[in-house]
Amino acid sequence: MATDARADAITAIEAAVTEAELEYERPRPDAFLVTLPGRRKLKTVVWLGVGEHSLLLTTFFCRRPDENHGGFYRWLMRKNRDMFGMAFSADDAGDVYLTGRLPLAGVTPEEVDRLLGCALTYSDDNFNPALERGFASSIRREWEWRRKGGHSLRHLEAFRHLVEGEGAPGRAAAEREDIEEAADDGDAGDAPETAAHRAGSPG
Repeated sequence: MATDARADAITAIEAAVTEAELEYERPRPDAFLVTLPGRRKLKTVVWLGVGEHSLLLTTFFCRRPDENHGGFYRWLMRKNRDMFGMAFSADDAGDVYLTGRLPLAGVTPEEVDRLLGCALTYSDDNFNPALERGFASSIRREWEWRRKGGHSLRHLEAFRHLVEGEGAPGRAAAEREDIEEAADDGDAGDAPETAAHRAGSPG
């Protein structure tokens, strides 16, 4: 019975990634390594492993923050409140991952596509805000080094507000933003776009 459920789940995953025309590898017969193209984060690589009873989804989000550790992790925990099918977690080193688990009986091509879409959305949409909270000093140092050396600032443009103008938010402003965000109930439980839709969106 369990073997049949695993085989069905593997077939469903293969159908989902093929239909969405996603790049993927098969490191093991029961595992998929799927690459999802992003907008803010260049790409999100998702591990899908089919176990005896459930499908495990894991993707690396970012390394341990350089600073503002408490604010950084509190912000991630608040994000978990409204997320569908997965959550942010940290390993012993403090590096951050997105992880999710689904019973094998619920693994269908449509649900796999939805989970991949969630992984891409949560990884891509939260990447720059996470960097602002945990790596602001490093971003400012790199900006200054590139500016002085005449190097391109193109890949740092999203963080211009951290280094220029009186309106550049400091830690206190970020904390106020987090408090306001926590007070807003939002649409908890709403699933983001599917992987197929996001992968086909312009970068």
